[in-house]
Amino acid sequence: MNKTRFTVNGRQVTCEAEGRTLLVDYLRQQLRLTGTHVGCDTTQCGACMVHVDGKAMKSCTLLVAQLEGSDVTTIEGLAQGNGPHSVQAAFKEHHGLQCGFCTPGMIMSAVDMIRRHGEALTEDVIRHDLEGNICRCTGYVNIVKSIKAAAKDMSGQTP
Repeated sequence: MNKTRFTVNGRQVTCEAEGRTLLVDYLRQQLRLTGTHVGCDTTQCGACMVHVDGKAMKSCTLLVAQLEGSDVTTIEGLAQGNGPHSVQAAFKEHHGLQCGFCTPGMIMSAVDMIRRHGEALTEDVIRHDLEGNICRCTGYVNIVKSIKAAAKDMSGQTP
């Protein structure tokens, strides 16, 4: 058993687990943070996306033992105060979801891409950066629209 200390959504945790324990399993089974979904187990779908030290990463391929001293944010930790994060609000307003299974991963990816690209975020860049996230319900049109609106909102402009 390995002992690993890291932060999840602002809360310090100490995980005692086997070296092969995946972050997605620890989040869902031990911390009961079920917004991070298990979709494919092969790093293809992006449903398990979280932020590690501010960068979007797929939690189905991260071992808990790799996270010593890291800061992890899940979809549950993204909200700002009592309201949703700007990206969460944009997905709701612009109908960027249908069944909702991929939505947490899409939102986590969107927050990361907005942070990296800012106002330079174009539809082509959004579509390229979403290649690691699969949605089986939508044609991505409203997902892209949601991300563009959130990027404008986060830069202080009106969508």
